[in-house]
Amino acid sequence: MRQHNIPRLVIGAPRGRSGKTTVTIGLLAALVYSLKLVVQPFKKGPDFIDPSWLSRVTGRACRNLDGFLMSSETIRSSFVRHSRDADVAVVEGAMGLFDGVDLEGSGSTAEIARAIAAPVILVVDTTRMTRSVAPLVQGFMHFDPQVTVAGVILNQVARPRHEQMLRGALEKYCGIPVLGVFPRGKKLIIPDRHLGLIPAGERDELQQALAEIAHMARECLDLDGLLAVARKAPPLEDIAGEVGAAGERPDGDGPVIGVFRDRAFSFYYPENLEALEEAGARLIFIDALHDPALPEVDALYIGGGFPEVFAGQLEANEGLRKDVCRAIEAGLPVYAECGGLMYLGRRLTWQGRTYQMCGALPFDVVMDGKPCGHGYEVVEVSGENPFFPTGSLIRGHEFHHSRLVNIDPELRYAFRVVRGCGIDGEKDGLTYKGVLAAYNHIHALAVPQWAEALVGRARQWRRTTRTA
Repeated sequence: MRQHNIPRLVIGAPRGRSGKTTVTIGLLAALVYSLKLVVQPFKKGPDFIDPSWLSRVTGRACRNLDGFLMSSETIRSSFVRHSRDADVAVVEGAMGLFDGVDLEGSGSTAEIARAIAAPVILVVDTTRMTRSVAPLVQGFMHFDPQVTVAGVILNQVARPRHEQMLRGALEKYCGIPVLGVFPRGKKLIIPDRHLGLIPAGERDELQQALAEIAHMARECLDLDGLLAVARKAPPLEDIAGEVGAAGERPDGDGPVIGVFRDRAFSFYYPENLEALEEAGARLIFIDALHDPALPEVDALYIGGGFPEVFAGQLEANEGLRKDVCRAIEAGLPVYAECGGLMYLGRRLTWQGRTYQMCGALPFDVVMDGKPCGHGYEVVEVSGENPFFPTGSLIRGHEFHHSRLVNIDPELRYAFRVVRGCGIDGEKDGLTYKGVLAAYNHIHALAVPQWAEALVGRARQWRRTTRTA
């Protein structure tokens, strides 16, 4: 096996809301804008919004690594595949370093660090803390001998004397380097951070903000020290039969899959789109806000996003909504996740207003003020559907503030919920003709059969409709 020397870091913390995203964005911006390095970003766990920012900062698609959804071999293979041409790779963790779904820490950031043999930089929120930073950091250093905590970044430091006390305690009791200090009140502000949405007209403002972030982060971080730690990571080997390795690309005659991708529908893992192409599909992207008609396609993939925020524009684009409804009635294969599920219903109610959606499936959607489903979801395929064999288990995740109401009792469900909420706590995955629509978000590396199934259905549709 070929070995790859990939400098790499995992950004972890004792708990959530310690400043990992702030530090990661600042570090990436400094490495890219100030040092002109090629940086490959990763995000631990299921997430779409933070990766969109890590992608914008680095100019490279951020990849998700998840120990609940993926095996260690899959994680390592994906990491090597996407990092081997980069100068350095940075993984932003989630929650506390050792927090997982069980007492063994399954699915934790530490599990990712072990899988890719990466040193961890611990971001510590030092609010109202001085000498106590030492036993805190010491505990993280020695909790798991397979995880190397190689440096600390101090966040929310009040004043020079506060910094001096923190540094002194870490030096005396831990012997670990301090590789960055972010003063209290100093924030990295990106325009329109809410929902991860940046209007095209704000692109100049975004670039200016990133340049300012890079300058500030370079003042706060020891970039040379961080890179030295990253370069000490041991070589990683390619794995035989590398997961997600590129197959044959479409030859021009493959089925066409339309992907709704715009400001309303933006939640797509890069691997999902790549898997469809590697299975032989040609992808075309559809703007649900502005494209007046549905182009000629052999299947649709409608991902998640924020249809409620753009419900007025979705409603106004009546031509596309009617085209989608007619295509579904004709039997077009459609795979829809979360926001896509919401779009296929009759009506969506948000903030006291009700908007017309496609009406392809007989239910309504109501937005609540708090999550109705949040976290990993595991479903058993219990009913007939276009894409998955009955009896199989599918791991994914959900995060939705919406719930379905006025559901036609004749609608069928494909999934029995083993873990999570789904549509009603027991079921998920509505089916109708060629449609499967669920709250469950899947990742192609966790559900490799999905892409082949969707492309296979698209091929069948293409043969049927083109020869009819």
